[in-house]
Amino acid sequence: MNKILSKFGPFLGLLLVIALFSIPGEVREYFLSVSNFKIILTQTVIVALAALGMTMIIVSGGIDLSAGSVIAFTSVIGALGLKHGWSAWAVVPTVVASGAFLGLLNGSAIAGLRMTPFIITLGMMGIARGAGKWMASNETVNYTNPAINGWMTTADPYDLSMPPGAWVAVALAIATAIFMRRTVFGRQIFAIGSNEATARLCGVNTVVTKALIYTIAGGFFGLAGLMQLARLRQGDPTVAIGVELDIIAAVIIGGASLSGGAGSILGTMIGALIMSVLRNGSQQMGWPTYFQEIMIGVVIIVAVFLDRLRAHKSA
Repeated sequence: MNKILSKFGPFLGLLLVIALFSIPGEVREYFLSVSNFKIILTQTVIVALAALGMTMIIVSGGIDLSAGSVIAFTSVIGALGLKHGWSAWAVVPTVVASGAFLGLLNGSAIAGLRMTPFIITLGMMGIARGAGKWMASNETVNYTNPAINGWMTTADPYDLSMPPGAWVAVALAIATAIFMRRTVFGRQIFAIGSNEATARLCGVNTVVTKALIYTIAGGFFGLAGLMQLARLRQGDPTVAIGVELDIIAAVIIGGASLSGGAGSILGTMIGALIMSVLRNGSQQMGWPTYFQEIMIGVVIIVAVFLDRLRAHKSA
């Protein structure tokens, strides 16, 4: 029974959340419409992309609180590039590399200097946010280059087609799932999360591996920042405040353990969908923003409690 709940728990949670918001008659018709589910899937893209990187970090036994700030910082980098006439072919690798560089700084400090992930990434949260505001002169960065504006929208909001950003998220989710389960490096991520000392004795270079994990995750955060830029059509250094909580919650709801050594990409994607459905349904119900924040906080606490319960039963 425990294995069944662990495997299908995220799916059951998603169905439960959808069912709860389908009960009130005043919102049921629109909430269950094709156009609204298209909106939900599009809104999931940013959290989902960042959650791919966060899954690797949490499975390895770490945490990254700077994800939201990195998303904002990289969106400013992309907006500045577009403002100066760069093409999408130049903006995309620059933005992803910017996120990866910040991830490398995190990973190097955590692995090389053996410092606590919580403290290092908390510091990077402030550094990235401040750097973004500095580069943007503490204001939004507007541009006229339409190179990426259509990545998070479709011409007709009522048809069944999905924006390119959603397909990018799906493709990367599949690739990351294969990478983590079928490659030596992917298995090393699980090994470090399960028992870092044992992994080191088995020949895993834990310092290099952990640095690479945070670097790859930073690249995912950068890509999420690019999608944030495409969605807003301007670089805003104040966006994505608190989104790291949604990202971490998506990973934990999806079955990953904060203790490391367990997690799946499929579960993470379902967790990201649950977070988007919660926010979308709350808006349909007309609930105030503060109530939504309370609800998300409760979900995070419950997810961590269930994680500890799973760990206790496994022990």
